[in-house]
Amino acid sequence: MSEKIIPESSSPVEAVSESATESFGELLAQFEHSHSHKVDGGARQLEGIVVSLDAESVYLDVGFKAEGILPRTAFENNAEGVTSGDKFPVSVKGRNLEGYYELSRLRVTLPTDWSSLEEAFAQKSAVVGIVTGVVKGGLNVDVGVRAFMPASRSGVRDAVEMEKLVGQEITCRITKLDVTDEDVVVDRRAILEEQALSVRQGRYSELKEGDVVSGEVRSLANYGAFVDIGGIDGLLHVSDISWSRVTSPEDVLTVGQQLQLKVLKVDSENNRISLGLKQLQPEPWDAAAEKFKVGQRITGTVTRLMDFGAFVELEPGIEGLIHVSEMSWLKKVRKPSDILKPGDTVDAIILSVSAGERRISLGLKQALGDPWADVLQKFPVGSTIEGPVTKLMKFGAFVQITEGVEGLVHVSEISAEKHIDHPQDVLRAGQIVKAQVLAVDTEKRQIKLSIKQLVPTGLGEYLEEHKQGDVVSGRIVEQGPESAVVELGDGIRAHCRLAAVAAPSSENKSSPGADLSALTSMLQARWKGGAGTAAKQPEPLAKGQIRSFRIVKLDRATEKIDLELA
Repeated sequence: MSEKIIPESSSPVEAVSESATESFGELLAQFEHSHSHKVDGGARQLEGIVVSLDAESVYLDVGFKAEGILPRTAFENNAEGVTSGDKFPVSVKGRNLEGYYELSRLRVTLPTDWSSLEEAFAQKSAVVGIVTGVVKGGLNVDVGVRAFMPASRSGVRDAVEMEKLVGQEITCRITKLDVTDEDVVVDRRAILEEQALSVRQGRYSELKEGDVVSGEVRSLANYGAFVDIGGIDGLLHVSDISWSRVTSPEDVLTVGQQLQLKVLKVDSENNRISLGLKQLQPEPWDAAAEKFKVGQRITGTVTRLMDFGAFVELEPGIEGLIHVSEMSWLKKVRKPSDILKPGDTVDAIILSVSAGERRISLGLKQALGDPWADVLQKFPVGSTIEGPVTKLMKFGAFVQITEGVEGLVHVSEISAEKHIDHPQDVLRAGQIVKAQVLAVDTEKRQIKLSIKQLVPTGLGEYLEEHKQGDVVSGRIVEQGPESAVVELGDGIRAHCRLAAVAAPSSENKSSPGADLSALTSMLQARWKGGAGTAAKQPEPLAKGQIRSFRIVKLDRATEKIDLELA
């Protein structure tokens, strides 16, 4: 079969020859006639000698008037050990706008007949062809003979991009060759993927932790963003986007956005790269110890609530914690959501700063002022307070004295008139009561109160109205061998000494040593008054009797009264 001739007007090489000193076809002819290292069968494999290197490219002498160029990523370790004079086998792909010949380290063949096609097919070598047109299902490519390239193997996504390939020189690989039927199928996508893989591998080997790279946001996910950093993707995790808390990457990033990033980790084995954006900004906690001092009043925004407290952002990257116990003086807060919600702006006092542990403790209630600071001045011992009962316990009742300050009325200080088993027997929550301050302990934040001290008692009034020597009436409620308990009024009791009462007797018995003069006097009295008018003996004491008594002692301090029978 005769070799197909490409029409002059359809060759894209002619466009290059207008601006360059030689066409690509002339270059090939010159090479084939003047270089002894030519490969049989029309191969375009050349020997390139390194001339120089820059940050991105390696320049090689390939025996032509102009130099060839390769990206550094085409070499291992990003051309780390490549120096001038090193030799590498290369192939010419074309010429760029700067006039350099674009090279490839892949073996590229320019077929000239069926035998060269069979050799390229057997060796799976890359071949050069020119796209001549778009047909149903793909493209026609001239590789010395007409070949078909399926659309799926063209390396482009749609029909518009396929149209742009017409007239262009491409590198592809023969995937089917039937000489008898003159059936040739080529694949460009496989070559592009190999080249991309080579670039990626070179890119992975060139990157190291700490490098600063440029990249473009390719896609967003809940956990971060994938960024193209020159042919390979790196992951920018949501936690490495900003020192401030980022809930979703799409809140701060957009697809296509250009970023400067820091390489945090390179995993060449698994082809993974971790990137950081915030790491290029100063670490906020480095200056936290200087900015934030204990006792300082600050304003911040509630970012999140936990069972144990609320986190407040003081500045980007720095959060403080308001523990649930530091939220209110007045009541015990069981959960932060009772008084706060995310987004709230709050004033707080800094309680402690630990920059090393990245912790700042805040107090919300302290920003309102400590109500216990002047309790002693406002509520001295002996003063009277009035407030609602806030809580009833078995041992007593808590009374709110002022905002954030409560006092305790012990169950024994509720009533002086009767014994109380539980405060709820006489008090209820919310009831307004008056009480007297008995003691104040500002360190323990405790105030002892008494309700009964303010209620007038019968005993107090009785002590004020009587004095020692007064004769009063009372009822005997208890009697013992030496004393008796006498009730002088409601709740007023006194003691009477029985030794002062003469023992009752119906007749006097004389004794051998009796005083005769005393006996004579008694008989005379009886004689004068008669038997019926004789002096009566005192009535014996008994429980329930109402008798007259004389106050022999009255102690107002101890509230005690001693009596004797009047």
